[in-house]
Amino acid sequence: MSPRSRGASAWRGAAVIAAAALALPLLSLPAEAAPAGSAQNQDPAPGRYLVTLAQKPVATYEGGVAGIAPTKPASGRKVDVKSTNTHRYQDYLVDQQNRVAASAGVTPARHYSVATNGFTAELSRVQALRLMTTPGVVSVEPDVLHHTTNDRNSTDFLRLSGDNGLWKALGGTANAGRGVVVGVIDTGIWPESPSLAAAPLGSEPPTDADPYRPYRQGETTTMVKSDGSTFTGTCQTGEDFDAGACNSKLISARYFGDAWMSTVPPAKRADYISPRDGQSHGTHTATTAAGDADVQAKVDGIDFGRISGVAPGAVIATYKALWEGVDSLSTGGYTTDIVAAIDQAVADGVDVINYSVGSLLEAEPNDPIQLAFLSAASAGIFVSAAAGNSGPDPSTLDNTAPWVTTVAAGTVEPYTGSVVLGNGARYSGISTSVTAPVGPKPLITATAGKTATASAADAALCQANTLDPAKVAGTIVVCDRGVNARVAKSAEVARAGGAGMVLANPMPLDLDGDLHTVPTVHVNPPDSQAIKAYAATAGAVATLQPGGKEAPYPQVASFSSRGPSLSSKGNLLKPDIAAPGVSILAGVASALDNGRDFDFMSGTSMAAPHIAGLAALYLGKYPTMSPMQVKSALMTTATDTLTADGKPSADLFAQGAGEVTPSKMFNPGLVYDSSDVDWLGYLEGLGIATGTGVGAIDPSDYNAPSIAIGKLLGTRTVTRRVTAITPGLYRATVDLPGIKATVTPSILNFSKPGETKEFKVTFTQVSAPSGVAAAGHLTWTGGGTTVRSPIAVTPWSAIAPASVAGSGASGSVSYEVTPGFPRLPITPYGLTAGPLQAGSVSASSGHYGDQEHDYTMTVPAGTKALQFSVKTDDPGAKLGMVIVRFDQGQQKLVYISRKLTADTVAAVPNPAPGDYLAAVITLGDKAGTTSTPYHFQYTPVTAADRWKNLTVSPMVSTSRPGTPFTVTAAWTGADPATRYAGYVEFPLGVGTVVT
Repeated sequence: MSPRSRGASAWRGAAVIAAAALALPLLSLPAEAAPAGSAQNQDPAPGRYLVTLAQKPVATYEGGVAGIAPTKPASGRKVDVKSTNTHRYQDYLVDQQNRVAASAGVTPARHYSVATNGFTAELSRVQALRLMTTPGVVSVEPDVLHHTTNDRNSTDFLRLSGDNGLWKALGGTANAGRGVVVGVIDTGIWPESPSLAAAPLGSEPPTDADPYRPYRQGETTTMVKSDGSTFTGTCQTGEDFDAGACNSKLISARYFGDAWMSTVPPAKRADYISPRDGQSHGTHTATTAAGDADVQAKVDGIDFGRISGVAPGAVIATYKALWEGVDSLSTGGYTTDIVAAIDQAVADGVDVINYSVGSLLEAEPNDPIQLAFLSAASAGIFVSAAAGNSGPDPSTLDNTAPWVTTVAAGTVEPYTGSVVLGNGARYSGISTSVTAPVGPKPLITATAGKTATASAADAALCQANTLDPAKVAGTIVVCDRGVNARVAKSAEVARAGGAGMVLANPMPLDLDGDLHTVPTVHVNPPDSQAIKAYAATAGAVATLQPGGKEAPYPQVASFSSRGPSLSSKGNLLKPDIAAPGVSILAGVASALDNGRDFDFMSGTSMAAPHIAGLAALYLGKYPTMSPMQVKSALMTTATDTLTADGKPSADLFAQGAGEVTPSKMFNPGLVYDSSDVDWLGYLEGLGIATGTGVGAIDPSDYNAPSIAIGKLLGTRTVTRRVTAITPGLYRATVDLPGIKATVTPSILNFSKPGETKEFKVTFTQVSAPSGVAAAGHLTWTGGGTTVRSPIAVTPWSAIAPASVAGSGASGSVSYEVTPGFPRLPITPYGLTAGPLQAGSVSASSGHYGDQEHDYTMTVPAGTKALQFSVKTDDPGAKLGMVIVRFDQGQQKLVYISRKLTADTVAAVPNPAPGDYLAAVITLGDKAGTTSTPYHFQYTPVTAADRWKNLTVSPMVSTSRPGTPFTVTAAWTGADPATRYAGYVEFPLGVGTVVT
């Protein structure tokens, strides 16, 4: 996933955030299909669906059908799709699929049997509902569109190159991943890329001296692999792509677009109907993972040295399932096409799959794509997937199933540039295009250089045809980031004759090393604001210079999606690991990129193939390692990323286990392994019926190389198993501030490799604040190494409602609380009331700013609670409210109205200190009016409000942890015409606002 260009509106404060958020419920968004058997919860629309059946596919079938032996491969082996039993079982599955389809009057359009057991079909509403209630059907999912996710040399940064690098230890680049096939599910491939140059495929079988050489048998490409199994693929011909496009590096190329082509008419397509890449994304990810070694990368006359794929000795098989359309609605890949690609990749026998694709919403682990990956992992295939590019907001991840390795994006040593102003001030930023000084030249804002007809807003963004050559020629132009592509801004400056550009982030965001049309430096606030302010002064000049102050690295990119995972309720730590994903230089489709063979891209899409390539290195050295053993080795040898001030990061929901460290990965000591039985138990533990008879396990007990507890109430014990790679005595230590953690046993002694032992870890909240994830690590030391697992535990001293409401001059309200401590003291604060403030908003004036009125406030540390309310003067009018907190230049959402009402109340218990903004919003005035008058009230509850006229019973609870009890809050002496706020406080940051 490559980060999308942010709109200019995103920089204009809470106004647009609020309006956009309030508008969301008004949109008609695609509905998620309910699991089979839950048809009453939805009304499925007619369309194309993927129907998944309960019986296991070829990759995981362990027997049970009379006369057909198991087809699941043995540990360390791949699926044998040519065996008699496989063919018989596939025939059996297709027959069962046809029977199920016929029961609903459906004709399957495509069958799946290797990675998943199901079929694609056009269904009416009645047929979809009927299949949802058909025995043996696991899910009926609508076909939805998915999108790609978008030291300076990442392989140098990972210490793969050089005399002391990992490639040298593996015997050189030719042996780095030798005998391994990396499957790439993406937008296709540009076979002419210099990073894919290799000898043509011959027809002679390999020799003992070169046992892994791929060769052609008719239209089939065959390759004996390092694990002893055989890959069989093909070079599928199509538009501008013939069989000669493949070679001994790109050994197989297929495309899957039945759903896309049936949905997107030819006039809406902007792609090749073949494996050829119509976007560059697939070529970039493939060459990052396994491109050739030491390829000279010269772009626009700038020599960037030599670049390599992470596993240059591995080969590539590409599966095009994502497509380029003329707009965003026609661009992407449908579920059924992606599942077909996974199914074929498993059947072909790839060793690694890279999946740099994701959705705006986190896919459930029983999503058809994730289930297909389960079968792939069960067949011994390592799956690396992009975490997503919706950060830094929490819970924005995708691809979070435990059998997938979810990858965050980190920075590498940046290409830097500087802006030196005429007043002597110097500001550093990112630049790949400033290779020599530019200037001194006149420095102007883009609005100062606009045409007479361009709006100031469009000109500030350097939109196409907004700049006047008479004003811009020979100048350096300051352009705001947002709306249009970053490189389109420099193209507009170039069109108008500008000499250079300063790309200004209006708020702290990632800085990107794009290849711009004119020399460009990309800067963040406060530098961007200072440069822009100076540019607005008379006679302003500037010089762009190469080099500048470097930021600490690796840092997790702000765009990289964060946890916690919603599908696991925070009980499985995601992402798993971080890898380079910012300003990565790799191969692209030259005809689509101004003739360039290479370009920089940023995104978790770029991070995932680094992990895929490292997995290929691992499997090249240890071919029979399971996918989860490889994942464990990568995670437990990772190191912390850095914060902006260069300190080790403790944000596990950003970095997972940390930045991958290849120099350590081959010495993991111990590994946390798992298989399909564990994965099915995990699904059952989430309440997802698999129909396999596998018993449920609590998601926190899934045998991951990390530990996560989304809600720790009282004390909780989790279980793990470790398998020795290096035998010896290992001792456990735990560092988890505010949480008591006990490991039993704390010493494990392994006498031989492959021996497995179990241990338990018990967690109890001591002083850690409630509702905030405590982050730390469990470390086993022994065998000449350390085995470090990240821990994220969110404790709660009690589970209580955020707010309760009552009325009257005197009265009470009772509610249920579940304690986490055996003795729980309870303290009341209030009642208190803030002043009423009259205001008015209007959606009828024609000025967008009139739709919102903002109120700012500073909340001191120690404040107990906040209450915000807005009430319209006319009960027939409706308003909404959005509350944000400012945190290091970012706006963090605190509250948003889910619907517009005449009376809105927002309660914030235990608020974080800092500056807040409350925005009162209208999306439309009441009919017959041109404005909406209202009264706003802000009421903070502080320590000074303790024991006013609010009392509580009991004052101390002695209920057993986990056993609910009743709390009663009572008050006297209130004015019935006034809205008050009170607070009932429990230990360590838990409380209930009484309104």
